[in-house]
Amino acid sequence: MSAPHALVLTAPGTNRHPDVMFALQQAGATTSALNMHQIREQPRAIHDAQMIVVAGGFSFADALGAGRLFALELSEIIGDAINTAAQAEKPMIGICNGFQTLVRLGVLPGKHRAALGHNEEGGFQCGWISMKPTSKRCVWTRNLTEEIYCPIAHGEGRFTASDETLSHLHSNDQIALTYSGRNPNGSCNDIAGICDETGFVLGLMPHPENHVVARQHPQYHRGHSNGLGLHLFTQGVAIAKN
Repeated sequence: MSAPHALVLTAPGTNRHPDVMFALQQAGATTSALNMHQIREQPRAIHDAQMIVVAGGFSFADALGAGRLFALELSEIIGDAINTAAQAEKPMIGICNGFQTLVRLGVLPGKHRAALGHNEEGGFQCGWISMKPTSKRCVWTRNLTEEIYCPIAHGEGRFTASDETLSHLHSNDQIALTYSGRNPNGSCNDIAGICDETGFVLGLMPHPENHVVARQHPQYHRGHSNGLGLHLFTQGVAIAKN
């Protein structure tokens, strides 16, 4: 397979799908985006795609909690199709609002065992952070050595979990990414992203899709261009080709 196809799922209010589609195209995938109405009419689209992306933004204006209505709509429209894709070890990524959605769907550890709550300082955080790849189980991060420098933009990104759940995530190598330096939301153990038990599904709060070419670095004109998020997408596309 020369170019795997990535399906990007959107909902009213999501706004990062053009960015993640550009990132995936730069990494060597073809892309298409379907909204809630379109996926209802094309239920096989998830089965036919080689990669699944749940885009970031503010789905349904974050009504009733970030990602809650997006998850409810997906569950009602396509049932267990996303869980089935995850169990089939199809590379999948949920970014920011997409991470919140996958947790609420139960595709990623969460729902009753962990949660993404309001930022510790109580306000919306928007800025640039560094995050470190830490998991060898996660297919998206296992070959990454360089830290990723990219933006965040969220009000509910603080990862919380019981001591038992945190211990399990650590021992099972499911903590995929951690904040390096500044923790912008107070997440337990500086967690920025986690994966499921297969390692094929990744959820993270930061936006690596917004730093996939050097000129997107905020200090590019001062000679800085390190920490590209493109490498994360290149890993996912490489797995999808197999």
